[in-house]
Amino acid sequence: MWLAALSLIVGLVLGFLSEIRIPPEYSNYLSIAVLAALDTIVGGVKAHVKGDFDDKVFITGFFFNIVLAAGLAFLGVYLGIDLYLAAIFAFGVRLFNNIAVIRRLVISKWDNARKNS
Repeated sequence: MWLAALSLIVGLVLGFLSEIRIPPEYSNYLSIAVLAALDTIVGGVKAHVKGDFDDKVFITGFFFNIVLAAGLAFLGVYLGIDLYLAAIFAFGVRLFNNIAVIRRLVISKWDNARKNS
């Protein structure tokens, strides 16, 4: 767990200190990729809290979600429609559902620990 937190901090520091700018024409792809990655990370946290985390499922899901979301955005641009909005909606709904499940599981575990002590 500490390795993930350290990696997040290092990534944020490097991101804020770098002068890299994303061109506006790639902003849809980046936003979908970030949302897909967040969805996978929150899903991994949910699986960890439930006790059924599998690292192979997490890694493959992480990259598959990003590629699928970017592919939808590319297809939408190719067809001339805003198809990336469907991916944003789907990943957003999943993200909030996973956060709600995590919240319920943590509250339940906290209540059980409080009752047992």
